[in-house]
Amino acid sequence: MPILVNLDVMMARRKMRGRDLAARIGITEQNLSLLKSGKVKGVRFETLERLCAALDCQPGDLLEYRAEDVAPD
Repeated sequence: MPILVNLDVMMARRKMRGRDLAARIGITEQNLSLLKSGKVKGVRFETLERLCAALDCQPGDLLEYRAEDVAPD
């Protein structure tokens, strides 16, 4: 998938544990884990806003686009 989730990197920079972040933004630890691993198909803007507020960052700090390598025809 060309969208990478760097949530774990930002959490480490802010020295914030998953349990604490999940409680602060109002989601379960399991859902936070799914977000961190990139196993979700989407994220609500409200959740993204809460993540950014709790981690004092921008959406671009959490999400990154990398083009997939496409084999030539």
